Amino acid sequence: MAKKFSGKFWLALVIFSLTGQVAWVVENMYFNVFIYKMFHADPTAISTVVAASATAAAVTTLLIGALSDRVGKRKIFIVAGYILWGISILAFALIRVDVIGALFGNTVSAAALGVNLVILMDCVMTFFGSSANDACFNAWLTESTDEGTRGKAEGINSMMPLVAILVVFGGFMGFDLDKAESWTLIYIIIGAVVLLIGVAGIFLIEDTTVETGVNRNYFANIFYGFRPSVIKGNGVLYMTLIAFMIFGISIQTYMPYLILYYTVSLKMENYVMIMAPAIILASVATFFYGRLYDRFGFVKTVFPAVFILMGGYTLLYLFRDTPMVFLGSLLMMSGYLCGMAVFGAMVRDHTPENKTGMFQGLRIFAQVLIPGITGPYIGAFVLSSAERVVNDDGTESFIPNENIYLAAFMVALLLMIFLYLVFLRRKETAAVKVVNDVQADSMEALLQSGQPAQDVEKMMTSVIDGIVPAAAGKQAAAPEGAGRQDEFWDVLRDAEAAEAAPAPERTAGQVYEDRRDEDAWASGRPGDEASTEPVYYAESEGPED
Repeated sequence: MAKKFSGKFWLALVIFSLTGQVAWVVENMYFNVFIYKMFHADPTAISTVVAASATAAAVTTLLIGALSDRVGKRKIFIVAGYILWGISILAFALIRVDVIGALFGNTVSAAALGVNLVILMDCVMTFFGSSANDACFNAWLTESTDEGTRGKAEGINSMMPLVAILVVFGGFMGFDLDKAESWTLIYIIIGAVVLLIGVAGIFLIEDTTVETGVNRNYFANIFYGFRPSVIKGNGVLYMTLIAFMIFGISIQTYMPYLILYYTVSLKMENYVMIMAPAIILASVATFFYGRLYDRFGFVKTVFPAVFILMGGYTLLYLFRDTPMVFLGSLLMMSGYLCGMAVFGAMVRDHTPENKTGMFQGLRIFAQVLIPGITGPYIGAFVLSSAERVVNDDGTESFIPNENIYLAAFMVALLLMIFLYLVFLRRKETAAVKVVNDVQADSMEALLQSGQPAQDVEKMMTSVIDGIVPAAAGKQAAAPEGAGRQDEFWDVLRDAEAAEAAPAPERTAGQVYEDRRDEDAWASGRPGDEASTEPVYYAESEGPED
């Protein structure tokens, strides 16, 4: 039975996820605009900002995730982290070209120093943000949900990045981003909101129970996810993380330059009005797409998401007119968010219990570090020959072009090939391995224990880790172990048929041979020693002693 949650849980999920994503959107999408407009940064500087932040996020999540497992608490890290995160954002209000210029005089030097200060403070801010959000909030969410509700919760959680983009886009419409005063006010507002949400967490977040007995060795826990034995024992998780990593590289190839492409290359000053409807529709689609994962599993939902993403890339590469840019943006955003929901739910489903925090660092390595380093540099390489213009102060600025979408498409194509080879081509081998490992008597024991046949089927499908879209009576052809596989599905088919059959009527004056026979027959499931046919005796006749 799916776990039920209070309204306070859903409120905490929405506001903490949304607030965290608003802060990340400003960092990941508008820090690039900030240093481009205020300090005339080039593609290499932009990719360096993203890479430094990704490195800080990965290292922080690895350290704090293991620490929170060791302490056995999530709430304290989330609350304190959000408060300090807000304070660090407020500090960016002081990074202004006029302040730096007053101290150092030369405008070009001030611009270079401004970029370096942003990189430094970005790492500080990321430490607090990753501690609170990436390491502990994500661990808290995993521990608060179960397999029956995780897709729904992950759908909401994964919807927040685009909702945050919508909030930020809408909020930024009232600011002239060419003025330093606008950026100062932006950082003050966002910093204050994040700080206040951290305070609200004291009352909203209910701490989860974390078993600390197995998490006492802090330094061993830090590298837990990188142990060969752990990798071997969690193969599906690691294959999912590799796929997630490739997905993230595709996203980060274009994302740091997205706003600049709209505003500088396409000269869309009203890009918010174009993006807002696309973001709303994509967010709605993602909400329902998370439920599809709960119903159909990983394989049947990940391929459509990536295909939609690639469709968006194609349109954005080929067209520059507003209607097609809108459609391309809609497909791109929908594929991005739906993919995040599917990968996120799959990772959570295969994260070992009581080791959630230790695996958050590993997740960040795959989701943030490698994509955050690789993707932006791919974009920078593609834009190395982009057109440049000379600014009034003598500095140069580049003009992003559509080649970032071509590069992102090629990475997504690589992802599709990887998913096919790992999750589809090997499904028959995986099915045979699982079936050979499962003894018929074990399945019968599950059936005898009162588990409905459909639940047993779901368990076995879950064991196959979503690799095989198993269904009763639907077998995967295999050269080896086919006999055992037939036996496995025969057990389930027989049990389901028995459940569907009506229980026999019991007339007055008759009893069953014993209680086990009665229970087994009435439920349609044979017991260990119970007969599969009802044995009736007159009350005056009972079985001989």
